[in-house]
Amino acid sequence: MKLFFSLGLFIFALSFCNLSERLSKFTGTGSDNQNSSANASSNSSKNSTAAETVEKPQLSDRQQLVLDNGQQVKWDDQGISWTLPKSWKKMNVGKTMFNYSSPDLAFLIANISPMPDTFPSEASLQATYESALEQLKNGKYENVRYLEIDGVRGVEFSETMPEDKSGARRHQWIAFRNYLGQKQQLNIMLSTKGSNFEKHRDDFPAVLYSMKVAK
Repeated sequence: MKLFFSLGLFIFALSFCNLSERLSKFTGTGSDNQNSSANASSNSSKNSTAAETVEKPQLSDRQQLVLDNGQQVKWDDQGISWTLPKSWKKMNVGKTMFNYSSPDLAFLIANISPMPDTFPSEASLQATYESALEQLKNGKYENVRYLEIDGVRGVEFSETMPEDKSGARRHQWIAFRNYLGQKQQLNIMLSTKGSNFEKHRDDFPAVLYSMKVAK
């Protein structure tokens, strides 16, 4: 009897081990599956990024006129400059933030976020692009694209009219660069209230596309 009982426990233990292995494979918790998933995700991200079209700015005549009549402003700490309409004034300029505004409260807001050397900037940019595409499908954004400005590839997107027209409506570009030995995220935003956005429809892309970026 003891022999049969011991044999039964042994068979049960083997069955449990096999079940654990199957569950591990099914849920992807095994180290081999984790590595395979990570490699597949990495390869998918690289292939997806490579397959996407990266555009360069093309100014309309009206946007070019904004620049022709504008003023150049420089962010000396970060080696970045823009051409803004002459009526725009400095609000706040620091090490990691740059802010100018128009008399009717349209804004250029630039933020620099330092990142660790190991930060996966390419994967992050791809995730930003894919998230923006979802927002495009949901009707929050009116356009999304990869856009290279002064040799730096980023993701450009602009918002549709907010439900409350007094709320903010933004035209934005996010990218990464290496500058003075530091990896950085660049977040460049032009914004005004929804009811004022059409008035600056040409100003915003003109300012953004005029940007010069030190690498």
